Amino acid sequence: MESKAIFNLSDLVNDDFADAVTLIYNSKGRVIITGIGKSAIIASKIVATLNSTGTPSIFMHAADAIHGDLGLILEDDIVICISKSGNTPEIKVLIPLIKRAKNKMIAITGNKESFLGQHADYVLNAYVEKEACPNNLAPTTSTTAQLVIGDALAVCLLELRGFSSTDFAKYHPGGALGKKLYLRVQDISSVTQKPKVSASTIIRDVIIEITEKMLGVTAVVENNKIIGIITDGDLRRMLTKVDDFSKLTAKDIMSANPKRIQADAMAIDALEVIEAFGISQLLVEENGTYAGVVHLHDLIKEGII
Repeated sequence: MESKAIFNLSDLVNDDFADAVTLIYNSKGRVIITGIGKSAIIASKIVATLNSTGTPSIFMHAADAIHGDLGLILEDDIVICISKSGNTPEIKVLIPLIKRAKNKMIAITGNKESFLGQHADYVLNAYVEKEACPNNLAPTTSTTAQLVIGDALAVCLLELRGFSSTDFAKYHPGGALGKKLYLRVQDISSVTQKPKVSASTIIRDVIIEITEKMLGVTAVVENNKIIGIITDGDLRRMLTKVDDFSKLTAKDIMSANPKRIQADAMAIDALEVIEAFGISQLLVEENGTYAGVVHLHDLIKEGII
């Protein structure tokens, strides 16, 4: 029932929706979103979505608004009022106060003929035929429709602003999502370990270097430039081929032209390279010189995966 109601919303989108988006986009103020009951909870979520996508917004509970919180609304602010019926007592008291202050008002309501619908500057029709509740009482389908309209507003405004993933990262610095958007290879702590040997390093010392740095790998460098890589796997394969490795050097067992990534590249890009080539470590370069190692385990620890 809810999915059908959402599908039907597309037929209710009209010029008021486009005009409301344009109004918000061109506004120098904030968006104040208000509601009562379950609609207030939906209003809070829409506020969060708008804030995270570049449209400054504030939640104002309709009941609190008529007991002092009207002071939140500044001259250039736009008010979005959410109400299924559009006729709840708190909304009917609030609307004349908003109109008196001459703030533009957008209604999200399921009843265009309601008090709210008649007095709003723009009406976004959230009509639903029936609640999913068996008694047609508990707000279910109606609040889902309100939420979808809020998401549609946010996405339209996001596209108008040219809001990019870089912009998104500014508002989401915490958690795994934020790290995917801002964490760079050079920010990963183990990159500073920098296990390295020269081409002429004997195998015994190669093993010691890999063991001490605990990354399962070492770079082979010449004048601090990468010329190869030796992994734990290379050492095991060597042991299956020779009985005496005392005369072997790093150059004899290294893999030339290893996969590498720039230090200022995004950590998520490092993960894509690691997954594409089925490897566990990736050498890091900065200005053409060896800068360290990024390991699959680092990316897991940072929450990139």
